[in-house]
Amino acid sequence: MLRATKTHRALVAGTLIAGVGALGSPALAQSFDASLDLGVELKFFPEEPQFAGQLEDVQLSFFAEAEFEWESDNRQHFARFTPFVRVDEADDERTHGDIRELFYQYTGDRFDALVGVNRVFWGVTESRHLINVINQIDQVENTDEEDFLGQPMINLGYQSDVGRFDLFVLPYHRERTFAGIDGRLRGPLPVDPDDVTYEDPEGQNAIDLAFRYSHSIGVADLGLSYFDGTSREPLLTPNGDNSAFSQFYQDISQFGVDLQLTTDATLWKLEALRRQDQGPDFSAYVLGVEHTFFQVADSDKDLGVLVELLRDFRDPVEAPLTVFDDDLFFGTRLAFNDINDTALLAGAFVDLNDGSSAFRAEFERRVSDSFFLEVEAQGFFNVDAANPAAAFMDDSFVIVRLTSFF
Repeated sequence: MLRATKTHRALVAGTLIAGVGALGSPALAQSFDASLDLGVELKFFPEEPQFAGQLEDVQLSFFAEAEFEWESDNRQHFARFTPFVRVDEADDERTHGDIRELFYQYTGDRFDALVGVNRVFWGVTESRHLINVINQIDQVENTDEEDFLGQPMINLGYQSDVGRFDLFVLPYHRERTFAGIDGRLRGPLPVDPDDVTYEDPEGQNAIDLAFRYSHSIGVADLGLSYFDGTSREPLLTPNGDNSAFSQFYQDISQFGVDLQLTTDATLWKLEALRRQDQGPDFSAYVLGVEHTFFQVADSDKDLGVLVELLRDFRDPVEAPLTVFDDDLFFGTRLAFNDINDTALLAGAFVDLNDGSSAFRAEFERRVSDSFFLEVEAQGFFNVDAANPAAAFMDDSFVIVRLTSFF
């Protein structure tokens, strides 16, 4: 899905040259590992579609992800290549491929450098990854905002006695993926992948910059970040003939903070941001707590209970819409701690203004030495017609995913 621009080609070529040069050095060659995941996914929709053209009941797809890793003998040089592809029988926009990772990394005593395509995660909360701004969301994979497109970057890091400092140079913007006209979990109009404009005259080739400071101090894990560049959230507006949504990517500046306090079995969590240039400046935050009960009922199972408050004060016209303007999240996490890696996560969102609710559950378990089973379910209840989530009120679903790994 990466478009072939001069900037992108040069970045990838530089990565490959560095990686090939390192691999070709007898003094450095040490270990090489490869793995492959092949999977099939069935998605069931019990309700009739809300909008014309959408698939009706079952969505079948196949996916594959490989991972190739090389590390030098002294562990100072490391390279990884992670290609991904999905073929969907119903939604053409969900059939896509991506380079999740393709990078070379050097690690010294205090300084490290990474060049290539990578995925970076910031944040501590469960219900929403508010400050995670480096990578674009791969929304056709799932609507839970847990899947990300690979981001071309140069990442320079320095580990000091008072914390870690990271600089990110991001030379290429990735556009968000959206369900096509046949897909479920979309708005009343499909998003046109070719009708895209940018506030920055350089468009996708504009260079974004990001900084992050992180440090652990006693029971506190602190992160402070700054991003200046093209937003990962597009502003969607109907096109001239109201047949599809157009995408407009604005320039933004964003200050972020993430904080986690660990006190015995309780985690106190905060993600907050202050953003400029999407209409009036606005703030947003997720504030929560997670408590774990270990070995419940004298068993091997651990039960976690989560509560998070989500507030977002953006302008609903000049900034991209969000369903998390004033919501409460309740969740539970059950780890079976068995040889099959069995786990269950379930949670519900409740809009504190109109009572609109959504429920989501995820179950996973290894079913043999080579197969892994995942089951996801999501339902929407009592959704107010004025709520942005009203577009999905008939899109409750169940996903069954079976992955074979080699």
